[in-house]
Amino acid sequence: MSDNDNSAGLGSAPSSPKDVVSAEPLLRLDNVSKAFPVHSTSLFTRTREFVHAVDDVSLEVRPGETLGLVGETGCGKSTLARCIARLYDLTSGSVTFDGKDISHLSRREMRPLRREIQMIFQDPYGSLNPRRRVGSIIGDPFVIHGIDSRADRKKKVQDLMELVGLNPEHYNRFPAEFSGGQRQRIGTARALALRPRMVICDEPVSALDVSIQAQIINMLKDLQDDFGLTYIFISHDLSVVRHVSDRIAVMYLGRIVEVAPSSEIFERSRHPYTRALLSALPVADPDTADRRERIVLVGDIPSPTNPPSGCRFHTRCPKARPDCVQIEPVLEQVFDDGAEHLTACLHPLALDEDMALAKPQIEDSEILMAPTPGLETNTGGTP
Repeated sequence: MSDNDNSAGLGSAPSSPKDVVSAEPLLRLDNVSKAFPVHSTSLFTRTREFVHAVDDVSLEVRPGETLGLVGETGCGKSTLARCIARLYDLTSGSVTFDGKDISHLSRREMRPLRREIQMIFQDPYGSLNPRRRVGSIIGDPFVIHGIDSRADRKKKVQDLMELVGLNPEHYNRFPAEFSGGQRQRIGTARALALRPRMVICDEPVSALDVSIQAQIINMLKDLQDDFGLTYIFISHDLSVVRHVSDRIAVMYLGRIVEVAPSSEIFERSRHPYTRALLSALPVADPDTADRRERIVLVGDIPSPTNPPSGCRFHTRCPKARPDCVQIEPVLEQVFDDGAEHLTACLHPLALDEDMALAKPQIEDSEILMAPTPGLETNTGGTP
């Protein structure tokens, strides 16, 4: 069977909420942080440190929109996604979904909300149980929530398979009998089973071939139009995010450094890190590629166990200044940007500024590494 898209639907579809102006966001994150404890293996000291995977993230997602979340590997994108879905407990901050604070709900209290928030995982091979048949995998949400009889569930599962471009006759096959693109469609069908309002797509096409990526992305867009879905689309591929996203948030070392409408990120980016990411995008035209500004960042990403003080990007930023070491920038409007375009930078880039000519104005001795306040390191005592 091929991975060709089908246009089969599953019952009547609600109108897309993109046509409705909503005063309230569907999802709101306020100062969300997630730190993982790291225990020392030393026999003589008991040092407890923390990996600051997500630190003080605030975002809003409106009904019917797609928010793209981009950044280098290890910046905290997937951890933030799992915090939103409450697969991880928060260290601090709050997650509000449809006006309700879900930050501290128990597993039992979260169960009804699992129908509203679903996730498509990154690995189409590891996210499906190889010992179970596809029909059982897709039908699990109906079983867990006690929806419909066995016969009705089978009909709904086959309708879902047809909706995402799979042959319903393959209901009894195992995941190993499908290609990578087909397995990702199985994961998508499982996520859509209960008609969620929000779907978190954690790099859903990164493990697929380019041609299959296009099919999956087009399928997700069609499903959004048909069922009024809200997406958080996580990827490190900016070209993919540009194609699917209404707004884009750029993440670096656990924090959001810039958030703006998709077109403004690509045409009016303000943060040096965003500009550096954009310069790494491949260009098909050789002449354009030769003329384009190429920004090469020096140094490695600092450890999230001991992040830099001030602006976390100052250790690699070509525009670093002494105040970047001491002052922690906040997301705010800069220059003449609109209210939707926020940048966390003390020295943002002008539109015509050539970042390749910038030189950092701090010495190596000025670079400070300090843990986030409130999460201390204990040595020799009780953790």
